[in-house]
Order: sequence, then C-alpha cells, then structure tokens
Amino acid sequence: MRVIFMGTPEFSVPVLEALAAQHEVVAVYSQPPRPAGRGKALRPSPVQARAEALGLPVRHPLNFKATEDREAFAALDADIAVVVAYGLILPQAILDAPKRGCLNIHASLLPRWRGAAPIHRAILAGDAETGICIMQMEAGLDTGPVLLRDVLAIGATETTGELHDRLSAMGARMICDALDRLDSLTPAVQPEAGVTYAAKIDKAEAKIDWSRPASELVRLVNGLSPFPGAWCEVAGERVKLLRAESVEGSGDAGTVLQGFDIACGTGALRVLQAQREGKKPMPSAEILKGLVLPARL
Repeated sequence: MRVIFMGTPEFSVPVLEALAAQHEVVAVYSQPPRPAGRGKALRPSPVQARAEALGLPVRHPLNFKATEDREAFAALDADIAVVVAYGLILPQAILDAPKRGCLNIHASLLPRWRGAAPIHRAILAGDAETGICIMQMEAGLDTGPVLLRDVLAIGATETTGELHDRLSAMGARMICDALDRLDSLTPAVQPEAGVTYAAKIDKAEAKIDWSRPASELVRLVNGLSPFPGAWCEVAGERVKLLRAESVEGSGDAGTVLQGFDIACGTGALRVLQAQREGKKPMPSAEILKGLVLPARL
C-alpha cells in the first residue's frame, strides 16, 4: 500500500518502522522541530529523526489551512494515511484525501479515554486494563468507528513509561494486521455509554498532597512517571517519586514511618524509585544513602 504516516513523539516511532518494513511510505508528516535543551536549539521530533534515518521524506506544516498544503497532501495519491499522536486536528479535506481514508492508533479502549493523555489517565484512574484501538478517523475527537481492539492488563506498580512502550509495540503490530485485513474488517460504532476524556496532564497535578489516600498517591506517582514526575519537598529539595506501592502503615499524613514508607491520609505509600535534583533515577535504597528524610514531609 501507498501509506502516508503522521506522528510526532517516541510512541509513534515503532509504528513508522513497522509500516516502512511492509509498505511504501510515501511521506511522513510530523510536528516541526522545536527549541530544546539549554541552548534552545531546534530539535526534530523523534518521528522526523527516524524517518530521515530511513530515507523517508518528511513534511511538517504548521496546520492544513493553506491550500498548497492540502493539495500537496492529496497529490501523494496515497491509499491510506496512518495517524498516531500527530498533534494536529485534521480537517475533513485531509481525512478524505487518501483512497481508504485515515486510520488512527489510539492508546485506550475507546470510548474510554478519548483525547490527549490516555495512558496517564488510565493509570491515574486505577484502571485494571487498557489497550489499543485502530479507528477510522472522522471529524470528532477520537469518535470514529473501531476496526480492531486489543487489551492489556495494567501492572500494580506499572508506570506510564512502561505502559507507553508496551502499547506502542502493540500498536505497531496491530496496524500492520489491520492493513493486511482491511477489506474484511467491520467497523464498530463506538457506544455513547462509557465516554471519558483524557485531558492533557497539567504540571500542577504533580505535587504530592500526603493527606490524600495512599491508593490515590500510588496511582499519581506511577501515572506521572517518568514525566512530568510526581514530587515532594525533602529538606527544601524537590524530589521526584517515580514508582510506588501501597503498604501497611498509619500515622499523621506525611510522617516517615520507616525507610521510604510515608503515611498518607489513609494507609501508607512505599517509594520504590525516586530522583533527586540533577541526579539519575535510583532505587529508594540508593537514594536514602545520601538523602536524610525528616520525621515528616
């Protein structure tokens, strides 16, 4: 098939690689390079960097409002477009241009967690499972009919980073399967019941309030790891907590019980991995060799 690929972050890279190995990728669309690092030099997206390494042409229009951008897209004469975490709402003219339309790889069990941050939100909400949906795109936000879906169980202490990688690999496998079976798949309209929206993560969510239940804070720590990272202050230093589990224990909220076990509003939380300012992530036992916890955080 002649495929247009549209994606931007690391999550999209395995999908691009899988498509390029089995189909003719006629163009890659990605968000433009952004300033990054201390020098704020322009840095291409992970998808652009990988596409260029594969020798694929890359385009990054700011949007598709310009007639020339729409015409250039249509002129590719693609059979289908595959979209995964691209970062732009596509106008109807773009959705209609490929012969077989546009397919989206979405990292949730639609209609649950439509929107920008489905992996984070699934863990934050305490969902037992999530998955991948291959969806026919339409004008609404993740509202299109679903061609394929598969389910993954979420581990008790699994982080967003780990789940991200598993779902990315699953999406790469499933989109190749979907393209192979495209003529035989029956689109399933999403039900109205069960719709939820995965709002973009706000960094203000990341500060830990020890008065909350331990179960909520464990989900917060694991759900915001590795980015943006839930955090608390320890002797004036901001420390990111990157993996946690619930444990037995009680006390005033924020009390250090033993090791890196902290009393919460109800129950207690054990920090399994953390990161000090300017340091690499470490297991809590290593962190505590150089970090003295006060009696209460």
